[in-house]
Amino acid sequence: MNAEGEGMNNSSDDERDEGEIYLEENDIIDEINVDEEDLPDVGDDNEAEYDVDEPDDSIHLFTGHQGELYTVASSPTDAVLVATGGGDDKGFLWKIGQGDWAQELPARRDSVNSLAFSSDGQLLASGGLDGLIQVWDVSSGSLKCTLDGPGGGIEWVKWHPRGHVLLAGSEDSTIWMWNADKGTYLNMFSGHGGNVTCGDFTPDGKTICSGSDDASLRIWNPKNGENLHVVRGHPYHTEGLTCLTITSDSTLAITGSKDNSVHVVNITTGRV
Repeated sequence: MNAEGEGMNNSSDDERDEGEIYLEENDIIDEINVDEEDLPDVGDDNEAEYDVDEPDDSIHLFTGHQGELYTVASSPTDAVLVATGGGDDKGFLWKIGQGDWAQELPARRDSVNSLAFSSDGQLLASGGLDGLIQVWDVSSGSLKCTLDGPGGGIEWVKWHPRGHVLLAGSEDSTIWMWNADKGTYLNMFSGHGGNVTCGDFTPDGKTICSGSDDASLRIWNPKNGENLHVVRGHPYHTEGLTCLTITSDSTLAITGSKDNSVHVVNITTGRV
């Protein structure tokens, strides 16, 4: 009994010894002195904040705006030419790396929230929440024309891939198309039941795709305004569309939605 008891006691001592680590002088590699003032107080819920000055490696900083920026566009023909617009109701043309050059586009009645250069870089379209689109001659900086018609703010503007035909989606559920060279209305596409949040010409210029807060994608013939397909309901998005892109061969539309999903639609058949 005693032997067994002693064995059990020794076993317990061994287990305790295995859980403890003892350091001797020759085990210490180096000592580091720590200033206790630099340590956070025990139980302090606030994380220590450290101000670190990091170098600004920006190529260019443009500070012309006095409010939030909503849109930016770069010229397809001039690598340093940029256009910006924002909540200060202003638009600017400026050049990267040329801090002493900028051209202000005259103030709007409301925020500038969409900009797009034409494919040849000659024209800049500026859409605003005032429901108007201004078209600017880039080389001269002069206003070429003002396009109206939509009954709500402009959500986006897009150019035809091979010409000065302009497309725009509106908060009033419609899409409008104009000839920017002549400043004339061409067509209006209606059918959506909510803000037209995204849209574009296909790269071949033969079709228009548009997405809306009504959770539908519509595919149009730009020549006669015919609605070729309406894509909605299961298995498509259950909430409003937020973004859209079209593949380079003009066959597929890829759409994103507030429902956290992405769908791919065949433009020819309208099938998901």
